[in-house]
Amino acid sequence: MGLQAVGAAGEAGAAEAAGAAGVAGTAGAASAASAVEATPAQVAAAEAADASAPDADHVPVFSDALFRKKRKKGKYSLVEPPAPTLEAPIADTHAHVHLLWDPVGALACAGVWNVGFVCDVVDTVEDDPAVWDAMDGWRAQAAERLAAYAQAAAETYGAAALPANPAVPAVRFIAGCHPHNAKDYDEAAEAALLARLADPRVAALGEIGLDYHYDFSPRDVQKDVFRRQLRLARECGLPVSLHLREAHDDAYRILCDEGFPPAGTLLHCFNLDKQVLAPFLEAGCFIAFGGPVTFKAADEVREAARLVPLDRLLTETDSPYMTPEPMRGMICGPAHTVFTAACLAEVFGCVSGADREAFLGRLWENAHDLLDRRPTAWQLAHATSVDEARS
Repeated sequence: MGLQAVGAAGEAGAAEAAGAAGVAGTAGAASAASAVEATPAQVAAAEAADASAPDADHVPVFSDALFRKKRKKGKYSLVEPPAPTLEAPIADTHAHVHLLWDPVGALACAGVWNVGFVCDVVDTVEDDPAVWDAMDGWRAQAAERLAAYAQAAAETYGAAALPANPAVPAVRFIAGCHPHNAKDYDEAAEAALLARLADPRVAALGEIGLDYHYDFSPRDVQKDVFRRQLRLARECGLPVSLHLREAHDDAYRILCDEGFPPAGTLLHCFNLDKQVLAPFLEAGCFIAFGGPVTFKAADEVREAARLVPLDRLLTETDSPYMTPEPMRGMICGPAHTVFTAACLAEVFGCVSGADREAFLGRLWENAHDLLDRRPTAWQLAHATSVDEARS
């Protein structure tokens, strides 16, 4: 998709994807958030500011950092931010910032709510290559919006609800060929991927793996491309971020055949039970949880989450998809990581105070340990290709 891929159809698709499980409520995040009514003036001003956004009447993109829940007849209510925004910075280890209609606003909003680190996941086969040059500009523009966003949020929720010193999140890239696009992965695509991996901003190779739900690419082709990219990860010294859907057994066998990358393996957006999770935990994988862990019917996911060692647990959004409760029905952005973090803290019994602060601090360290390392020796040796990739 291009830089503004979430358009009239895209935003509706994002909302549909976010609500695909079809169950309202949460076992974790909802208890940390309560709804207050938005004034008509607030809603009208926000919608007017985004009147040019595609499909604005369906799911408007508000130009501020307030959390809104869609209600009936086009009305919205404000949702209080969860307390973890005050206690420790939070990482979104898997987002598609470049697919959001307003990436600048999304980054500014993330900064307001203490999301201090974001990984933008780019498909080098499908996505617009302009994102690589655009990100620095988006972050600079987000810094210009940040003060106004923070002030508006403070006026709405009270200054005590906001972190003391909001800042635009640091951004790293994750680059690879999604299994949907394996059919288009050839020698030229691999050369283009290698050129991108040489960029020192790239933290991992991904999202790669197998998707047997849609089968947009033949399964034998998916397996071959998965193997090829695992070998690239080993060559480049990078961890991998895995997309696995209805294919965990085959993926695990391939990982065992090829060897789990020494730099680390991250299972992205885990939303299944502990039996599926077990072999990946035994293999030492990092496990990231997004919106699905907050869903009311996701008891098995939360049960699985409790088994993850704290030093391998991560938060993410997969924005613009998989919006967590209580925000389902809205387009997801990195700022929504705070609701997932609140839910996970509750799952682990860290509901307040020093325990929750330490828990969130551990998750922050995990994200940096895996995805914010210095450039690899391979990246340093091949860094000259970055300029060619940007030309």
